[in-house]
Amino acid sequence: MKTYFKIIIWPLLLVAFLACGNKGRRDVDGTQGKPQRVVIVPSFNADSAYCNIKEQVAFGPRVPNSKAHVACSKYLIGKLSEYGAKVYTQQARLTAYDGTLLNACNIIGAYNPECKRRVLLLAHWDSRPWADADPVEANRSKPILGANDGASGVGVLLEVARQLQQQSPAIGIDILFADAEDWGPRQDENVAHEESAWALGTQYWANNPHVVGYNARFGILLDMVGGENSVFKYEDYSEYYARDINRKVWKAAHKLGYGKTFRRENGGGVTDDHLFVNRLARIPCIDIIPSDDRYGFYKYWHTTQDDMNGIDRLTLKAVGQTVLEVIYNEQ
Repeated sequence: MKTYFKIIIWPLLLVAFLACGNKGRRDVDGTQGKPQRVVIVPSFNADSAYCNIKEQVAFGPRVPNSKAHVACSKYLIGKLSEYGAKVYTQQARLTAYDGTLLNACNIIGAYNPECKRRVLLLAHWDSRPWADADPVEANRSKPILGANDGASGVGVLLEVARQLQQQSPAIGIDILFADAEDWGPRQDENVAHEESAWALGTQYWANNPHVVGYNARFGILLDMVGGENSVFKYEDYSEYYARDINRKVWKAAHKLGYGKTFRRENGGGVTDDHLFVNRLARIPCIDIIPSDDRYGFYKYWHTTQDDMNGIDRLTLKAVGQTVLEVIYNEQ
């Protein structure tokens, strides 16, 4: 996904973001003055999430227009159906930055679809068509398996879906598996940065929601949430558009003991699916994405080494349990 430089926001822009984000703030948890109810939050099964990731990777690179992509779409539709969701699919022909027509498929699973109080959870399910950040030059034209960059977020949300089937929360949940996120310019191409070159599936969904007039209280994007020793910080666009939601999620993580994983620090800005949920769908949405001082996102980002060897159950548990803590405590 996104090129590395996009994670850096100029200090003045960051100040502006934070200043705007502070205007009209409510209580950071949105619970001021509300009676609290006793909630039993399910236990997130990291082994189950790991298996979900492994099953996606077994198809091979899930690049649009490939057989693996078609096979994986059927798998995801089947899993959401198995877990009791009302499933919507969006087939679309999307034009990539290089003119390639992509046969894309957004997949949405709705839980408690009649409820007006809703939360959106999303991850992209496609994988990068070329390993343009690979240290070996000969590998840079090869597609990646995308175990972390793509499959990890989907794997976590499939386990969330399994829990939703077993125990319904007080609100409605929509799980969006967005397609065509990662077909953006290669690092070695002399192409001007255009935000719209990324997250094509989410842009399509935001302009053509699966339900007419769709809205949600907020959204949480999961991207690269399975890497060993991952650290998640406040992402800048999340701070600008959905600062209260950042605080809500990070507070839940710290309550659960995941403070070393969810750092209360600024991590830079990233062009990702959440940007278009905020701008186009106008739903406040945050991005849980790693911020590594040495590697930027993730050690094996956009390389042929983004495989199952880099997936860590402890990180999956921290992210998945935090998401469950948030949605089951939402009233």
